[in-house]
Amino acid sequence: MKFKNIFLVALLVVILWACNSDDNGVTIEPPKALSETVDQDKDSIVEYLETHFYNYEEFQSPPADFDYKIVLGKIEGDNADKTPLIDMMETETVTVRSEEIGLSSGKEVEHTYYYLVARQGLGVKSTSVDSVYVRYEGLLLDDTVFGASSASPTWFDAAGLKAPGSLSFGSLQKSARGFSEIMQYLKAGGDPVVNADGTFEIVDYGVGLIIFPSALGYYSGNGPNGNIPSYSPMIFKIDLMAVNEADHDNDGVPTHLEDLNGNGYLFDDNTDLKSENSSTSIATVPDYLDTDDDNDGILTRDEISDEDGNIILPYPDTDGDGVPNYLDPNN
Repeated sequence: MKFKNIFLVALLVVILWACNSDDNGVTIEPPKALSETVDQDKDSIVEYLETHFYNYEEFQSPPADFDYKIVLGKIEGDNADKTPLIDMMETETVTVRSEEIGLSSGKEVEHTYYYLVARQGLGVKSTSVDSVYVRYEGLLLDDTVFGASSASPTWFDAAGLKAPGSLSFGSLQKSARGFSEIMQYLKAGGDPVVNADGTFEIVDYGVGLIIFPSALGYYSGNGPNGNIPSYSPMIFKIDLMAVNEADHDNDGVPTHLEDLNGNGYLFDDNTDLKSENSSTSIATVPDYLDTDDDNDGILTRDEISDEDGNIILPYPDTDGDGVPNYLDPNN
């Protein structure tokens, strides 16, 4: 069953934030506007990148016992001659809309994140919306570790981590959107190696680092354990072990292809938004969670499959207008 407009939850957050005092008369500060934090975050990140390095020499010439873990350090003392991160990391800019983080002003502000591929990996390439099996460590810019996976990697739904607002939507748990962005630059490891005792290990996995502003993290929230200060840029070290291509609604169209505008954010892609809004019985649902993307009464999977249920590639476009049938309510 489709759930009601996911953005209603974000609206609830805005309403709660709009209250300026609690029952005891204590003033509650409203969240800052994106325009207030973006430059401050960037300055803090750049300062970190200019004063820190990672163990790039070990990655360039791995010693026999190297564990392929990223180690960060300050450029000082014996390490005064190290190459700073600012000279080694790549950048990407994404647009963040206020409503994505529970604000109501409707502003769109560009934010820059910084990423490093220390080792590409030899397996399947990921996207930022797939199911990923990772080992990670999260840090603040003062090098405080606020979270990490255990010795065993953990599966994450990278798409769900980008959910708008600061609450969960059923199985979609809002987390740090920036955490998902690094995945698209890495590849998984090779086939698992089975040990004599029946255990297995994955080798040649992708290793990366990403640093991003607070709007791609928890912004004015405190994170899942309340241990991340408001407006904190975040650092994640990532080991990408395995990838499963995601198809969240099982409609035959991989989730990454349901990002129609190509901005890496799935919640603003809704082909049948107009017809859903005009209906009293159909909720508004982004394409990647919608089994009938054009709301024409024919399931998406049926519109892209032959009589035997095999997916037809390229997807059928009966009238040749460049819009495949499953996105075209007229076909």
